Amino acid sequence: MSANANIRRVEATGDPFAIGVALGRAAAADIRERSFATEEFRALKAKWLGTDYLGHLEAAARANYPQYLREIEGIAEGAGEAFETLFLWNCRGDLRLPENVSAETLLAAASGCTSVMVPASGDGPAVIAHNEDGAPQLAGHCFWVSVKPDDGPAFESFMYPGMLPGHTFGLNGAGLVQAINNVRAHDLKPGIPRHIVCRAVLGAETLDGALAILQRHDRASGFHHNLGAAGSRRLVSVEAPASGCVMKEIEQPFAHANHLIAEPFADTPQEITGSSRDRQARAGVMVGEGTSPDAILFERETPVYRANDDGDDYSQTLATAVFELGETGVAWRIHASADERNTLEGTASLGA
Repeated sequence: MSANANIRRVEATGDPFAIGVALGRAAAADIRERSFATEEFRALKAKWLGTDYLGHLEAAARANYPQYLREIEGIAEGAGEAFETLFLWNCRGDLRLPENVSAETLLAAASGCTSVMVPASGDGPAVIAHNEDGAPQLAGHCFWVSVKPDDGPAFESFMYPGMLPGHTFGLNGAGLVQAINNVRAHDLKPGIPRHIVCRAVLGAETLDGALAILQRHDRASGFHHNLGAAGSRRLVSVEAPASGCVMKEIEQPFAHANHLIAEPFADTPQEITGSSRDRQARAGVMVGEGTSPDAILFERETPVYRANDDGDDYSQTLATAVFELGETGVAWRIHASADERNTLEGTASLGA
């Protein structure tokens, strides 16, 4: 397996707190110098830290997934930061930004990521492919984490500094693959933070177990989840804002950008950027034409691949992942950029 400084590898084992400590130590400088240096973080901290609303989010997380709160406590310990501050950052999508933040920050909060799912044909694998788009200042400052918890399946995931694994792309030892598209529906409510929900999906032993997590009615906000399972090679698209959950079994090639597109959410107020509309339209045409997932995600004219060289919604493609879900396991590869392919790659057998 190859490694590259642009995507640093971290290994963690043990109980939730020990796992968090390892992740926090690895990311400590990047948390301070990158994540906490953003206008988004400063604005959220000024508006929400110490509020009853943030307390309600913490109470909901502790009541339902205390082990993942323990991981955040470990990240805080390892990074030398206050738990309350790290928890707030892990609730960034569940909290409304103040109205006085810059247009750049508002656009960046609403943007990010394109995914493609292609069902299996014959004996071939099903495919989940994903562009992870985020703040340009995080380029070269993210991680590929390999985690072996004392309880639950082992997993690997792309991780932002200071964030729980799960809200980007990853896979677990049960053969479950997850890739996330940000959505910004206006239906936020007190409940379980969406990053906690994503981490819980990585802990699921089955695809049906993951789907049950996303059908909970007590979520504070939500994402679009691209889910698949090795063995069955089943693929499911799940749009899960706070106000509902729509699941779609993928039987034809499918693409998704950064807004809700399922018919039941047609009247749900949400932020839809010009980039998301364009990427959704372009990727949809390309999957219909039978274009390979790699070629779709590296398309530069729209652009689907975002190099941060054209002012495109203030986001940049931080990594591109391709997962091939077969009958016995998952083969995966991660590209650090369009010019640096196969930065990391590996295979994971079912039950490993």
